[in-house]
Amino acid sequence: MSVTTPQTQAQQIESGLLSTRPVWLVGILATLAGAVVTEAFALVARAAGVPMEAASPGAKEAAEIPVGGFFGGVLFWSVAGIVLAVALARWAERPARTFTVTTVALTALSLAGPAVAPHTATSTQIVLAASHVVAAAVVVPLLARRLSHVRR
Repeated sequence: MSVTTPQTQAQQIESGLLSTRPVWLVGILATLAGAVVTEAFALVARAAGVPMEAASPGAKEAAEIPVGGFFGGVLFWSVAGIVLAVALARWAERPARTFTVTTVALTALSLAGPAVAPHTATSTQIVLAASHVVAAAVVVPLLARRLSHVRR
């Protein structure tokens, strides 16, 4: 005879951790995780020989992306995402869905920047675009999961 253990305990623990923390705190933790993962991705690309020099649209020449630049970029741009998440938690009828749709659309739009970066190697453009997706893949699901526990 075999005994079956319910699988709901792990789900309760996971949702409990996220649902008991303030949205802003989950946002900060998700941002830090996203920044670390994105910087690690960039360091692997750098070690693989991808040139880390990029130019902004309108710039005359490319500038080096420093070590830690991806980390700082994720921190900087995630502030807007945290503010959005807090506002949606307060006022949106379906905050998790609204947050997910909005951030996926913004991530898709952010891919245009690397694509049009002048004086930038194609391999660097690909790494820059992929880094946007990597950061979003870490940050967005964590915040969306927290927003799915908002009580009305």
